[in-house]
This record gives sequence, structure tokens and C-alpha cells, in this order.
Amino acid sequence: MLDNSSSTILAVKNLSVEFGPSRVIDDLSFSVHQGKTLAIVGESGSGKSITSQSIMRLAETSGAQYPSGQILFSTEEGETDLLSLSQDEMRRIRGKDIAMIFQEPMTSLNPVFTIGDQLSESLSLHKKLSKKEALEESSKLLKMVRLPDAEDMLKRYPHQLSGGMRQRVMIAMALACRPKILIADEPTTALDVTIQAQILTILSDLQKELNMAVIFITHDMGVVAEIADDVVVMLKGQKVEEGPVKDIFTSPQHPYTQALLSAVPKLGSMTGEAFPKRFPINSIEDGQLRLVGEEKAQNTARYNEKPLLSVKNLVTRFDTKKDFWGRVTHRVHAVEKVSFDIYPGETLALVGESGSGKSTIGRTIQQLQAATSGEISFEGNPFYNMSKEDQQKLRQEIQYIFQDPLASLDPRKTIGFSIAEPIKTHKLIQGEANIQKRVHELLERVGLTAEHAKRYPHQFSGGQRQRICIARALASNPKLIIADEALSALDVSIQAQIINLFMELQEEHGIAYLFISHDMAVVEKMSHRVAVLYLGQIAELGSRQQVLETPTHSYTKRLLSAVPVADPTIERSLGRLTGEIPSPVRHVSDEPLIVSHTEVAPGHFVADAS
Repeated sequence: MLDNSSSTILAVKNLSVEFGPSRVIDDLSFSVHQGKTLAIVGESGSGKSITSQSIMRLAETSGAQYPSGQILFSTEEGETDLLSLSQDEMRRIRGKDIAMIFQEPMTSLNPVFTIGDQLSESLSLHKKLSKKEALEESSKLLKMVRLPDAEDMLKRYPHQLSGGMRQRVMIAMALACRPKILIADEPTTALDVTIQAQILTILSDLQKELNMAVIFITHDMGVVAEIADDVVVMLKGQKVEEGPVKDIFTSPQHPYTQALLSAVPKLGSMTGEAFPKRFPINSIEDGQLRLVGEEKAQNTARYNEKPLLSVKNLVTRFDTKKDFWGRVTHRVHAVEKVSFDIYPGETLALVGESGSGKSTIGRTIQQLQAATSGEISFEGNPFYNMSKEDQQKLRQEIQYIFQDPLASLDPRKTIGFSIAEPIKTHKLIQGEANIQKRVHELLERVGLTAEHAKRYPHQFSGGQRQRICIARALASNPKLIIADEALSALDVSIQAQIINLFMELQEEHGIAYLFISHDMAVVEKMSHRVAVLYLGQIAELGSRQQVLETPTHSYTKRLLSAVPVADPTIERSLGRLTGEIPSPVRHVSDEPLIVSHTEVAPGHFVADAS
């Protein structure tokens, strides 16, 4: 079925993986060919990541056992069954011959070491480079993955980087030793579309140069269509379909594959629609496809009322360098003079590249980050004017769903405890039984079950953890939810359910959303208005139709052209971006030029070219 013209470098044969009494992978077999890309797709919890961790022999650290199967790795010396090797023997292979890019970059990077220390470690270990040589090579690797200020970046710590920047550091780390096999577990999840396009090009170039095999684990079917040669579709730990990428996309055989492909949001599918829309979604019942839900326009934004949230001339800066005397010499200009309103029942999408200031705006509104200047008002009440009681109430009425779900959940507490915490803190429901009932309702609302309340965060997949964070945000009956890449960790079938869930809640409770995202197809589906950010300033702001159907700013056009298309028959030339990567870091004497805006149509503002 698969192309065998290139030699098999890795063969997984009849692999089963168990955690205690639970079998999470059942009799899985597939082959990976040299110089080719195999995509493993499937919904959250289907066993994709456990498969990759088993190949790396990392699953044992979580208690995995292998009752059956082989993982055969081909080298010049012959075939080796990775399951027969000791952990010491695996350490010589890990990072050098088989490298992995992990799904959650914040939990994969060591918070106490600089980026330079962590990158140079594997180069010193496997390539025997000196510290100086390793740092020079590390700088080249960061430039290769399009990170600005590579020299300065080496001295920073993981918490000082945005999610997208951390993900690119992980990619650089995995590619450092030019491995024979690269396992990429959701490597572009945290990346905006322009950087994603560049990273896919870099991976493709390196693959050709090194004849490297790639196992690409993803839920983004657009990326699969663009880069995969072969596809394995998984469901509940089993392989349900396998074949060349064009066959899978043009004539999927299994009902689950059909449901997966039908759930892919397609940019342009909402052309001509005035409002966001809920769509029915395919679900599998008794092995058959069934449409669930209804098509309904989301005309919930109440523009005739006063804004729920007003942001005026917001500036947020971070000091990054000081001289010998402790005087600040350089600053990150994360947000510069940004203004917008969010109305009750409205979804405003903030889009832009990693490092453009999207998350900083969200964190500043949530009072997790102090503003340098500017004014934020909620229901007409400025933040600076609020009493302690008002600020506490504000924390109930504005909820935040973070980009990295594992880092935002307490690993020592059950998820039932985490969801109940805001209910107890804000005294919203009295009586333990009533609180537990509400927790179970919230879990079921986001597609989990009441039984899950007793489990801990590490016992869930990335997508399931994100749904837990959504349930926790809903627990305090908020008026505004700031969703920071809240759907990026979700596979398309769950993503479609959560989009509909967000919209249902908006209709029922009049919730407003500040939807921070880089997924333009999702933004098109669920936002009323869109603000495009570039280097901390708004490049374009208008209704969803205005910005996505008649993009006016050159940067907006570039963002939209980089969106991957879920059709393997369409070939796109992604070409490398050339020139210096613009940096938000400036000398204190070098103030950024603040752009002015022109209203090109009623409510449609575009930054003037400087």
C-alpha cells in the first residue's frame, strides 16, 4: 500500500502499549521510509503521542509496558529492535539518530537554563563541540528557524519567550544533530501561519539535504496535505486507515477518516456571510456517519449597547538589558498604542505572528501583566479606579484560557478540584454536592465525563487538557473570556465541537470573547470582528468580512496567503522570507514609529504605510 521505493528506516510491528490494565495502543503496524514523511493523524487521545514516545522509549517514564510488538530501526550495522535496548543504549540514539519535537514547549524546556545552554548541551554531547563552537552553531540554528536577535535569544530563559518562539527553539534543538529520523509531535501547533509555512519549508529542505525520515503527528489536515507522503489514521489506539496522502484525502474509506476530513475548517467557506456561523458536525454512531447540530448564524453582538471592554492607547513594554549602572538600555516594545472595544455578545479575534503582542494584550487585560501606559475599562469602569472588591469581581467576570494547558493546571490537584476552585473562590454555589454537580455538568459540556473529575492533568492528552481549561473558565459564569490559542491543541473534530460550544454559550449567556489565534480558518468561522497585529500595533481592524474578504494591508494579505489548504493536489510555493526578521527589541533612545490609521470603509481601519 505504501511506497517502498525508498528503504524502510523504521518499522513498527504489532505494537501494543499498556498502562496498568489499560491498553492504549493495540496491534499497531506501520513503516517509515528514508527521505519520506509519514503523518499520523487522529483525534486527541487516539494514541498518536504515545506511539511517538514509545519509539523514543520515553513512554516507560509514565509507566508504559509493551506486551507485544517490535520497533525496528535500520542503521548501517543492520536492524535493531529499540524495545530490546536499555535506557543507556537509547540515550546514544535519542537526539542524535532519532530526534523529537515535543507538543508542549514550555514543559519540554528547562526553566532554569538559558536557551543557549539547552541548545549547546546536545551539540556538546553528541557532536563533541566546545562550548564556544556549540554556542556559534546554536545561533545559526536559531536563525534557521527564523528567530530574531539570535545572539540575544541565547541568553534568555524559556519564560521570556512567546509560545511560538519556544516552539521554534524546540525545532532548532531537534534538528541540531541532523537526525536520521525526526519525530515531530504537533510541531507547528503554537505557530502562526507565516512562521508555520517557513518551518515546513525548512523541514522539507533539511529532509531533502539529509535524506531524513519524518514522522509528523498532527491534527492540522492542511499541514498533512502539504507535507505528507503517507498517512496513518488512528482511533482509540488502533490504525483504522493507511495509504498515500492523495488517496486518503480524495477517497477516505473509513467513516472516521471521512468525519475527520469533513470537520476541517476551510478558509473562504464563509465568503458572503455577514455573521459567524454554527455548523452541524459529523459524528460516528454505530460505525455510521451522522450529522449532529444545526446551521445557525451567530448574530449575538450587541453593538447598540456600551462596550463591555474598552482598550485605549495601550502600551506594554518589557526591559531586557541594563548597563553596568543598572540603567535600562533595551526594551521589548510588545504593545504600542493599541485601541479597540469589545461589545457584549461579540467575538473579537486578535491575529498576528508569534511575538506580535497578542498574548501580551490578553494578559494585560487579565491584570497578569502591568501596562506601561494607556487605559482599560470594563463596563465603563477604568481599571485604575477600581476598589479591591471591584478587582476581585473583575477576576470572576473576565476569565482566561491559556495557550499551554499543562502549565496552567496544578499537577498535584485533580481536575475536579481545579474546576471547582473558581466556584468556591467567588462563592457562586453553596454546598459541596451542588458544586460537584456543577463540575460534572461543565465536564460533560466540553465533551468529557463526570468520571474524569477524579483524574490528574498528566492522565489526559493535550486536547483533553485544553477542554478542562475551557470548563474551568466557564465555571465562574464570566462576561468576557480571553481565549489565548484555546483551540490550537485540539484536533479538528473536537475543535469543531468546541467552536459550536463557544457559540452556544455566547447565545445563551451573552458572553463576549477576545479570541487570540493564528488559525485564520477558525477565526473566519467564529469572529464578528478581526484585529490584525504586527509588531505590537494594529495593522488592520474591521468586521470579519472586511478583513478576510477584502484584506487591504499587505501584512494581512501575507497572513492569508500562508494558510495551508487541506488538499494535497494543490502545490504551493512557500519560498523563504528574505531579509532581516523585524524585532520588537529596541534601544531606549529608539522609539517605534506609531502608525496612523485610515478608515477605508465604515468600521474598517487600515494602518498607513510608513
